[in-house]
Order: sequence, then structure tokens, then C-alpha cells
Amino acid sequence: MNTVVTSKAEILKASRELIQQKGWSAVNIRAVAAACGVSVGSLYNYFDSKTELVGATVESVWCEIFHRPEDEAVFQDTQACVAWMYERMEYGCRQYPGFFTLHSLSFMKEDKDDGKRRMQATWEHILKGLCSVLRQDSRIRPDAFTEQFTVEQFADVLFSLMLSALLRQDYDPSAVLEIIQRTLY
Repeated sequence: MNTVVTSKAEILKASRELIQQKGWSAVNIRAVAAACGVSVGSLYNYFDSKTELVGATVESVWCEIFHRPEDEAVFQDTQACVAWMYERMEYGCRQYPGFFTLHSLSFMKEDKDDGKRRMQATWEHILKGLCSVLRQDSRIRPDAFTEQFTVEQFADVLFSLMLSALLRQDYDPSAVLEIIQRTLY
């Protein structure tokens, strides 16, 4: 058995693979160490606890699901971006069944501060991205946003709709695309 892990990324990859094969309950220090072919102690060089390992794994799953597309034009058009996000949500559901509901519910407990923090950081990143796309979309009419109806508020609405779709496992963006069309163009 190896005693040195080559990278934190390798540990997180093994953790994601365990989730895909056996579900979330399979992610623990011993199982991940075995999957990596290293000692338990080696994992503790990278993660202080199971909670930290799980939190980092959740963050890496979110990053995999919402990695930047090769086609940067997606971030120039609000409708294209939203359609891409729904496609990625569907991908995430296929790759990590139950992820969107199970991980968020598990972080509601007080002892999961690190997980909540990581999830919140990911969500803030997605919100900032939506705001950026809304500001760059040349098709949006100039008077669409005002002091009373801001880019940030509309991004919040889009994000709320996305979270709702995640919980319902509804990956059809057509209703949201219609809202964007009627509101902004």
C-alpha cells in the first residue's frame, strides 16, 4: 500500500467515484483511503476529519457539475447560459443521484459549518456569474433594469428558480427562458 497520496485532487476524484458507485454514505476516511490505495494516516495529511473531507468533496462535485463550458459564448447570452445551467443540473443528477437534495439537507445541522460555507461560496459564485452574464448580454433592452429592479434581483430570481428545479428534479428550462424573454428582451 502506498503511504503518500500524490494530490488532494486525486483524493477528491476517488471520493466522487465512491459517491457515483455506492452513494454518499460510502464517503469516509477509510473507504477513500482504500480507494486511493493509501493509508488512513495519509488522508489525514490532507483532511483533518471526515467532515472536512465530505465538505471538500461536495465543493468538488459542484465544481465538476458547473465547470466552465468550452464555448465561452454561453456567458454572453442569458438564455444560453440558463439553458446550459439546466443541462449541467441534469448531468449532476445523473452522475450523482440525490446530490442536490441529500447534501443540502445534510448541511442544515450545526456541525456542518464547513459544508454550509462551501455550498454558500459555490452559490455566490453562480449568482455572480449570472449577474455578469446579465450585464454582458447585448440583447437585453437598455431599460430592462432600474434602481427598483436590479440585475442582482433578477439574478436572485433566476437562481431561486434553479434551486427549485433542482429540488423538483425538473431540468426543462423552457418556463425560465420564457420569463427571461418576456422580462428582458
